Formats: sequence, C-alpha cells, structure tokens
Amino acid sequence: MSTQQKRKFFKDIKHYFWDDPYLFRTCADQIIRRCVFGQEALEILKACHEGSTGGHHSTNITARKVFDADFFWPTIYKDAYELIKSCDTCQRQAKFYIAMNCLKLTIQFVNFRVWGTIFMGPFSSSRGNKYILVAVDYLSKWVEAKALPTNDARVVVKFLKSLFSRFGAPRAIISDRGTHFCNDKFARVMSKYGVTHRLSTPYHPQTSGQVEVTNRGLKRILERTVGENRASWSPILSDALWAFRTAYKTPIGCTPYKLVYGKACHLPVKLEHKAYWALKHANFDLKTAGDHRKLQLNELSELRDQAYENSLIYKEKTKKLHDSKIKNRIFNVGDQVLLFNSRLKIFSGKLKSRWSEPFTITEVYPYGTAKLPHADGSNFKVNFHRLKHYYGGDTPPLVIPDLQTFPKDN
Repeated sequence: MSTQQKRKFFKDIKHYFWDDPYLFRTCADQIIRRCVFGQEALEILKACHEGSTGGHHSTNITARKVFDADFFWPTIYKDAYELIKSCDTCQRQAKFYIAMNCLKLTIQFVNFRVWGTIFMGPFSSSRGNKYILVAVDYLSKWVEAKALPTNDARVVVKFLKSLFSRFGAPRAIISDRGTHFCNDKFARVMSKYGVTHRLSTPYHPQTSGQVEVTNRGLKRILERTVGENRASWSPILSDALWAFRTAYKTPIGCTPYKLVYGKACHLPVKLEHKAYWALKHANFDLKTAGDHRKLQLNELSELRDQAYENSLIYKEKTKKLHDSKIKNRIFNVGDQVLLFNSRLKIFSGKLKSRWSEPFTITEVYPYGTAKLPHADGSNFKVNFHRLKHYYGGDTPPLVIPDLQTFPKDN
C-alpha cells in the first residue's frame, strides 16, 4: 500500500470493531451496524426490496430499509440501484405521473387530528372482498386499511368507529363526494363525535392530496407483490401496510412506525441475519428493557415535534421548487381569456382544439381563482392554470416586402 492508502486505511479502521465472529461499524449517525458482504448482502437487499415487508420501493427507500435493519456494506446504494434496475416486477409496473401546473398550498396538521379517507376498487374478488377502505393521518403518514366486500355507508361508519377508539376522535376528516361518505348515517356519526367533514371535488382532487399519494403507494405495492394471481390481494394487504409503515418518509424524516410507537420496527431480516440488535439487545433483562422503553417514550414527544418541523421545511422547499417552474400569470377583471377543456383528454375529438371560446373575467379571487360567465347567464370558478390570455382574432395582415427592392446578393 502507498503512504496515502495507509493513511486512509488507518483513518477508516477507527470506525470498525471486531466482536467475534462478526465485524461491526459505527456509522455517521452513531448507530452500530453489522458488516456483511457477498451473498449475505444480496439476500438482505432482496429481503428489503421484495420480501414480505419490502414493497418494491425505490433505491433510496430500499437502502434506508437496509440501514434501519442495522446492516452495512460500502456499496449499498449502488447495489440497490442495480437490483431494482434488473427487477422484473419493477420494470413491468413502472408508471409516470405528471403534476398539474398550479401553485402548491402547504397545510400543516397536528398528529392524529386530521385523517383522509378514500375507497380503492373495485378489484377482483378476493375472499369475498372487492374494495379497500384507506385512512391516512396527514402528519405521521400512518395508514390504516381494511378489505371490504361493499363500499356502503355501514362499513365506513364501522371502520371509523374502530379508528376513533384506537387513535381518538380527530378534528376533521377529508373525503371525496362519494355516496358512501355523503349520507345521513355518516353525518350523524360525525356530529356525535364532533368531527368536521371536509369534501374534495373531482375538479380539484389535490384537496385530499395525501390520501391520493397513499392510495397510489398502496396500489403500487399490491401490484408488485400479488404475482400472477390477481385475486390474492386480500391476504397480502397486511404485509403491504407493514411495508408502507416501515418505509422512510422524507417529509417527516423517519418512518411512520417510529413516529407512532417511538422506536424502530424490528423486521424479520434482523433476526434471520443476526443484526447487532438481535445479538446484544434481544436478551435484555426486564428491568433494563423497561427503563430503555421509558426513555424512548419520553423522547417520543420531542420526536413528533421534530417531525412536524421537518414536514414544514420539506413542504416549503417543494413549494418553492414547484412554483419556480410555473409561469406567473396575472389576470384582471375584464380580461379576455381562453379556457382549457380538460374533458377532451377523455373524449378527444379529431383535430379539435382544447381551448374553449374566449370568456371575460368578471371577478378575481386570491390563491389563483377567477370567475367566468357561462352561456346560460350563470357564473363558474376556475383556476388560473386552466386560463390563458386571448388577444382577439382580428390580427393585422403581415407586411411582405417587395423582393425586387432587395439587392441580388441578398
């Protein structure tokens, strides 16, 4: 080894220690992780990506699961990228999502005070179940889901009562305008527990944006874990929820499981491959384990406050990045505008423009909303991202110069 290599070797060796028969490393976050290599590292990576608690997540989330399982090797991110790139299921189920060109509104909620609900389905019948009722907490990203045979008000009320008994009555519940949420039975339960019911619209589904993201995440996990038999999704739902709850969430800076229970979730891969926790902490005496758990519960309040601040900072950064790519459009009362007809994406016409006839703005509201007059005399509201200025159809003719007046060289 050269002199430079020796210096680097003795500098790196300070972070490692040998506890026969395993090698451990004290990582940058001061957590001791067991060093693995070769086939064992590949098996751990596969378990964290496509195992029962994997969920076929992306490179960063899969690598984070390896770190949370207390294992280490120098090329975790590179190996995770190569594994996911060659994963047959991930390649077949990959999708692209396009964000709407409108300003973001950042909204912060207290833990377990605002829940979003939505129905998924209908799916292929699995043990008599065709629907999934999903509820997600807006701060901790904690997800509750249940497979149901129908999507009526009775099952919704029963599910919400079990949710209230576990986490307490929230301040508000956000849902769409489905008949299973908008009915007298649901309204009576909301009135009984003092819960405010907020509604989103098909025109602006971003009102329940967190629910839509969770819905998409659960659907993606189920797509990649059910295999060829698409009717076997019902028994796999619990594993999909476990994979979703133990996945690292960037907005809160930790996993939903840790934010709810105050400790990391010990996955089966830790016991199978003998992580440091399984070797040293599994045989704690009851008094030591109880004292350690009390310390974790005392730290839980501080952890939730930190997650709240991390979520706020993350949302502000994403809002700034998102809004910086949007062209600033200023509309005033009396401006002539064209309206983008988004329904043509579903029922498209051949050689037909998506921009409707010019309208005159009658009123402008904050947060990028304008009021336009309808043909029947009524008014309706639209967002600025569906409008563009109309400068009239009477354009002056182009003045074409006489070519005889130009020199021949030109």
